[in-house]
Amino acid sequence: MAALLELDQVCKSFGALRVVDRITLAVAAGETLGVLGPNGAGKTTLFNLVSGDLRADAGRVIFDGQDITRHAPHRRCRLGIGRSYQIPRPFGAMTVFENLVAAASFATGQRERQTYPRAVEILEETGLGAKANRMAGTLPLLDRKRLELARALATRPKLLLLDEIAAGLTDDEARELTGELRRIKAQGVTMVWIEHVVHALTAVADRLFVINLGQKLAEGAPEVVMNEPEVRRVYMGLEA
Repeated sequence: MAALLELDQVCKSFGALRVVDRITLAVAAGETLGVLGPNGAGKTTLFNLVSGDLRADAGRVIFDGQDITRHAPHRRCRLGIGRSYQIPRPFGAMTVFENLVAAASFATGQRERQTYPRAVEILEETGLGAKANRMAGTLPLLDRKRLELARALATRPKLLLLDEIAAGLTDDEARELTGELRRIKAQGVTMVWIEHVVHALTAVADRLFVINLGQKLAEGAPEVVMNEPEVRRVYMGLEA
């Protein structure tokens, strides 16, 4: 299957610190790629280079056959890259429904009223239908995570970037959210998911990509990667 996202020798430094170091990666359309690595490995910086929140110092970011390395974040969003953030960023003084309408109208260029049917669908898909009229700032953590996911879906993404969406959830909540992500995957949405909740990630991911100190450490099927001695040592602190 053709690659939807390609990173070609992508680098990013902050001062003398190389945070992403010559990362090359391809994600096929319809694939779910899990990204693992210890804290400070460069995972979120890598996401920011894909979403446009940061600009690469070197290398190329190619999306759907187009070089987007110099594109601003809003242009990437309108091309089909949606993302969630590790710390949810809702418009707290707006309702849940209004948050989705704002995201959808910005990304698609539609009038607000035109986005209503899709916003209602997403609310039901993500379990937020009964809370459509609640102020987003009053939601508990699980629902804020759901709203973060729902807002990303409202942009009609071809590629969905998920940054630790299960972080801070209980095991039961993580399993519930995992079920929702499986349903999204079944719709054909390509996903790249950074996560430390390994059981949630491996339940959905087709492939894992592990980075450490800004460089690729391992890549492959989840059951293979999680048993690699260097991954066990660096990520889980276990000796082979």
